[in-house]
Amino acid sequence: MKVWVGGALSELEDARVSVLDHGMTVGDGIFETVKAVHGRPFALTRHLERLARSAEGLGLPEPDLDEVRRACAAVLAANPMPLGRLRITYTGGLSPLGSDRGTDGPTLVVAIGETSRRPDTTSVVTVPWTRNERGALTGLKTTSYAENVVALARAHQHGASEALFANTVGRLCEGTGSNVFVVLDGELHTPPLASGCLAGVTRALTVEWTGAKETDLPLEVLDGAEEVFLTSTLRDVQAVVRLDGRGIGEGPGPVAAKAMRVFEERAAADPDPKSV
Repeated sequence: MKVWVGGALSELEDARVSVLDHGMTVGDGIFETVKAVHGRPFALTRHLERLARSAEGLGLPEPDLDEVRRACAAVLAANPMPLGRLRITYTGGLSPLGSDRGTDGPTLVVAIGETSRRPDTTSVVTVPWTRNERGALTGLKTTSYAENVVALARAHQHGASEALFANTVGRLCEGTGSNVFVVLDGELHTPPLASGCLAGVTRALTVEWTGAKETDLPLEVLDGAEEVFLTSTLRDVQAVVRLDGRGIGEGPGPVAAKAMRVFEERAAADPDPKSV
């Protein structure tokens, strides 16, 4: 396995980032996960656009997106695999202990791990913790991910693959690493970005390709939803068949099945769909 660090490819066992890197000490960093199919990244332009937005929101220097593209291409070429999880990490770099940033500049790491196609269906749970829709990190894809680690562990304890959050005012928000869609009276809805959810790349494409409505919804809407599905980079579109132990059908409902089919067809036709 070869990774990109320090401006070049390195063998995994030789790759080094300082223990004083701000991403390590205080979680001062951002990242993107990109699906790569037979060495070809999906929606890379959109992911890099979000990387730049996250850097701006966190106050990090603007990333050199040409360098990031070169790094991604080098890692993909050096590590051939059918389906990969390409991970781009960009941090505050070498810094003093504490919250102040140093002056050495940011750290860029690009790595990849082999993965497999997700099942068409999954189980989820809701958790008692909330997303802060007014926080400094709201809408940014940062490496400050411990909140998601805790919630996902809760999901796994209950035999589920994902945990869903409400925000601080009890509105449906998102999962630990996914966006959520619900079908109500035959219409497809997803929480708006104002709910505090991440502006998921797969979420945006699903909205554009299915005509889903962005709707402010209470968490309790999950109790009466006809269908629920998740979207994310590695899930694409994945139907939920159990929610807090309650069954929601035995397989993808008609709306989820159509969304899955549309997403697969459109993604195959255009591996790098640009923002509208």
